[in-house]
Amino acid sequence: MTKSRATRVVAALLVIMLVTGFLAVSAAPDDGRVTGIWPVGLATAALLVARRRWVPHLLAAIGVIAAVTIWAGGRPGEVAVGYAFGTVLEVLVVWWFLADGRDEGALPLLKTDRHLARFLGATALGSLVAAGVAGATAYLANWGDPLVVVLGIGTAHLASQLTLLPFFTRLPEHVSIARPAERVVQWLVIVPLTALLFLPDDFPQLVFLVIPLLGWSALRCAPREALVQMIVVLGVAIQLTSDDHGPFARVPVDYGFPVDSRGILLATFTVACALVVVPLMLTVGQQLENARQVAAERDKVQNIVNAATGIAIIGTDEAGRVTLFNPGAQRLLGYARDEALGEQVSMFHTRQEMAAFAARLGVRDDFVEVAQAMTSPAAAATDIRFRRKDGAERTHSMSLTRMTDDRGQVSGYVMTSEDVTERVTAQEALVEALATETQAVERLREVDQVKDAFVSSVSHELRTPITSIVGYLEMLGEGEFGDLNSAQADAVRRVSSNSRRLLSLIDDLLTLSRVQDDGLGLAHRAFDLREVVRVGHGVVAPAVVARDLAVTLELPSEPIPFVGDKEMLERVVMNLVGNAVKFTPDGGSVGVRLIADGANAVVEVCDTGIGIPAQEQDRLFTRFFRSSTAQKQAIPGSGLGLSIAGAIVQAHGGTIEVDSVQDVGTTFRVRMPMVV
Repeated sequence: MTKSRATRVVAALLVIMLVTGFLAVSAAPDDGRVTGIWPVGLATAALLVARRRWVPHLLAAIGVIAAVTIWAGGRPGEVAVGYAFGTVLEVLVVWWFLADGRDEGALPLLKTDRHLARFLGATALGSLVAAGVAGATAYLANWGDPLVVVLGIGTAHLASQLTLLPFFTRLPEHVSIARPAERVVQWLVIVPLTALLFLPDDFPQLVFLVIPLLGWSALRCAPREALVQMIVVLGVAIQLTSDDHGPFARVPVDYGFPVDSRGILLATFTVACALVVVPLMLTVGQQLENARQVAAERDKVQNIVNAATGIAIIGTDEAGRVTLFNPGAQRLLGYARDEALGEQVSMFHTRQEMAAFAARLGVRDDFVEVAQAMTSPAAAATDIRFRRKDGAERTHSMSLTRMTDDRGQVSGYVMTSEDVTERVTAQEALVEALATETQAVERLREVDQVKDAFVSSVSHELRTPITSIVGYLEMLGEGEFGDLNSAQADAVRRVSSNSRRLLSLIDDLLTLSRVQDDGLGLAHRAFDLREVVRVGHGVVAPAVVARDLAVTLELPSEPIPFVGDKEMLERVVMNLVGNAVKFTPDGGSVGVRLIADGANAVVEVCDTGIGIPAQEQDRLFTRFFRSSTAQKQAIPGSGLGLSIAGAIVQAHGGTIEVDSVQDVGTTFRVRMPMVV
């Protein structure tokens, strides 16, 4: 509420409070001790509407208005001041409870049961405060029976708060449920009936027949219209009682009660009406709001269900009769919605499939038992065959959810399924293909084993005669069988060279066979790794004497202790250095270096040779692999050296890395753990 509007509303409330307050006191019996139903609810409303900084000034104005109207109505000045003070305290208490926690300028909420409890508690407590102060005032001023004053002021103020204050709260925002004709009937019945019930002097219980009519209004009308009807009814009742009509007006005379008893009874009647209308009005508002939320959620779920055209969603009752059949189910199963609703869900499966499915779940062929087994987490996304309307069977991945009511009783089931026939078919084909491939791989493995055994056997058989040939060639070259002319000596050298190459290849094949069969069988002796690198470099060094190739060796000054097979590691170094020399053209360089890198020893062989294409580097340590650059330049080799070197390094707990750029050079790094 804006500041200017709040100012106008507060001013109007103070004026109305002044007028109605004077009328309330004037309507009370002249010889009475209370003030009638003084409009304290308007005073509290003024504080709720006003800005917080206005509260002290408004409390003072309310106190003045209360004192003036009560004194002008014929009550002594000290009594008027005491009653006014109690009214101010009451207004402050109710305002404090209702205004706590709300924003500036916002009216308090009165929509839920929690709001209602706070509202009733605040008004009841405020009325008790006013009644207590009024009782003390009556006692001190010797103004009648304090107990009667407490009852009169307490009930009157509670009635005023309960009937007037709801107009200045934020009520449920719903329109009238009743049609216009029904609302007209309500007005035509309630007002005349109230007048008729308050005209007779006897039978006070008859006046409570108005309460069901007010309940009818609270249940069917908009909140503010129901409050207005209640105010009109109470206005008629107060006016007739003030004019000495009705059962409440005759109570003091007929039963000898104090004159203020008619005001107490009238206020009690007012409280009863308010306690019926206000809670019913809020209950209707909550029910309508809940209904709106439920409808919104229902529509949302329905939209989701209808939008799932690729998934069949089928709902059933507890006996398995179809109650929900979404468009996805219609598309996947071929049935129209009307054809499926009310039918047993078993219509979508053959008898044989249901029996087999129950057997897979380990339960009897019964819908309830199968459904209970299907709702377990282990049975989620189970494949089952569905029968379409055209008789075709399709495989669906299905999940079943049990629906229960608020008592925990099963109310039905929701089944979701997706057609996975193509996936299942593909999986079956894949399994068959994998089985065939496995058999083929096994046959290839057997062939490979036979091949390896053949290579190993042939290598063993060739080693002895070739070794003998090499020996005799050495003897021929040394003249053991007579001097050779230059042509003969050259032929012997060529044959000897090729024989040694063949013997080296056989040694590689035998070593590779040992790796595949039962490992290398490494020796474990301690030695200085520098000697291994020096020997490996020294074996290859003579091959570069006649070439324009710079070969360098860099060793650390301190020993590098190592435990392993010295000869095998020398073979690794010879292989790497030999490859570097073989694949580096004249004018290039080869560097061999040994360094200690933390807990590892690193042997590094660098060259400026032809390099290895990047896409081929992952295959370097594969048996018989030779790079495309080596093949193009017709550089001889068997493709076994690196695979053997890699196996030896791995057997020593190390790794071998390669970093190569084609036409730039290659670097091999062997990392092995040192002895600590």
